[in-house]
Amino acid sequence: MNNNKTLIVIAGPTAVGKTAIAIQVARHYNTVVLSADSRQFYREMSIGTAKPDADELAAVKHHFIDSHSIHENFSVGDFEKQALALLDELFKEYDAIVMAGGSGLYIKAVCEGFDNLPVADAGIRDKLNKDFIKLGIRHLQERLKEVDPDYYEQVDIQNPQRLIRALEVFETTGKPISHYRKSTVNKRPFNIVKIGLNLPRDILYQQINYRVDKMLELGLLDEVKSLIPHRSLNALNTVGYSELFDHFDGNTDLESALELIKQNTRHFAKRQLTWFRKDKDIHWLEADDEDVVNDIVRHADLVVA
Repeated sequence: MNNNKTLIVIAGPTAVGKTAIAIQVARHYNTVVLSADSRQFYREMSIGTAKPDADELAAVKHHFIDSHSIHENFSVGDFEKQALALLDELFKEYDAIVMAGGSGLYIKAVCEGFDNLPVADAGIRDKLNKDFIKLGIRHLQERLKEVDPDYYEQVDIQNPQRLIRALEVFETTGKPISHYRKSTVNKRPFNIVKIGLNLPRDILYQQINYRVDKMLELGLLDEVKSLIPHRSLNALNTVGYSELFDHFDGNTDLESALELIKQNTRHFAKRQLTWFRKDKDIHWLEADDEDVVNDIVRHADLVVA
C-alpha cells in the first residue's frame, strides 16, 4: 500500500452533476479524471451519453472518454485491467486521481476486482438469444426477477446482453449470478475514497428531463440515425438509443419516444442508487450543496491522513 496515493471515486445516479464536481475536485488536486461510465468510452456515442463537453475536457484531462469504438469488444474485465495499468502509470506523476461515473460494476471492478464467473454453456446462450428475439426483453427481465431478484435490482435491465449473461450463469450452474459476487476484496496498492452524490428525487428527475431535452437540441436524432446500421451492437443497447431506434422503425412517435427515454432514465437512476447504497464505504453528499467540493476534499484528506 502506498499511503501517498489516493483514488477519489465520485459516484452517483445519472444527471446528478458528477462531471462538473469531479472537474472541480481534480483541479483542486491538479490531477486528471478517469471516466467510469460504460457508454462514454465509445467514440461514436456522444450526445446520448452526456459526455463532458469541449470546455470540460479542456479544463481537466480525461481518460476513458472516446477511448474505444462500438465495434470493439470492451468488457468490464477489460476496463479493470486497462484502468489499473493506467493508474499505475498516473500515480507516478500524481498523488491523487479522480474517477467519476455512474457504472457501479465498473467502479467495483477497479476498487475491488471483478468476479470470476463460470463459463456458460454455448447452447444455453444460443437459446436465450433466441428467446430474446422471439419473446422480447420483457421476457428476460421477468425471468431474471424470478431466479435472481437481488441482481435484478442492480443490473441495467434495459441491456439484454447483461440479462442474458446473468440468466446463462443461472441456467448453466443452477445458482444465481449474485451467488458468484465476490465476498473478498482485492487489495489495491493505493488508498480509495468513495463519494456518493445525490439530490432530492424531484430535483434529480427535473435534471434528467432537462438533459434529455438538451440532447435533442444538440442533435441526438441525427446521432442515433447515423448509428442505425450498427444498432445490433451491444454498446447501443442502452437508454436514449433503443427508444429512438424504435421511433425510426415507426413504432412510436417522437414525443412518446422522448418521454420513454426520460422514464427509462429515471428508472435507471433509481437502480444506480440502489447499487451504490449497498456500498457501505461510500460517503454521501448532496450534489447541490454549495460547499460540496470542499466537503469532498476535506473527507478525502481526512481519510488519507
